[in-house]
Amino acid sequence: MTLTYLPYAAETVASLRAGEADVYGNPAERTISSGVGTPCRSCLRNVPEGAEMLICAARPFTDLHPYAETGPIFLCADHCTPHDPATLPQILENSPTFLLKAYDDDERIIYGTGQITPKDQIARYAARLFEQDAVAYVDVRSARNNCFLTRIMQTP
Repeated sequence: MTLTYLPYAAETVASLRAGEADVYGNPAERTISSGVGTPCRSCLRNVPEGAEMLICAARPFTDLHPYAETGPIFLCADHCTPHDPATLPQILENSPTFLLKAYDDDERIIYGTGQITPKDQIARYAARLFEQDAVAYVDVRSARNNCFLTRIMQTP
């Protein structure tokens, strides 16, 4: 089995860049990136210093329910090449630790799986979580701010 690291849904990214509303019904805010701590959820790299970026509310879940967390994300304002899911995202180098949580097919957190994980142990911990039959995916979030960064899936 192989772990893949998914960028935010391409159709959602395109709609936000086109000026459509975020999950709170607001247009994305536009600002200039400092180049540090500005992880784009499409290319999964920091938005380059001096480049325009979007800040918007996002919810990486298909339905509204108690576990469907919403939070801020950054996006390159201009088109960027979406992250290749087969490679480790550059944004996972931005911090020494991350919060990993496993979810089931109904988008419910699997209790007891949430763990602050050192960056060099992300793949190992995710693989261990996928040993549980109930795990459909693992979300990686900022350990500092709890922002959604990427979703890990397991593929044959």
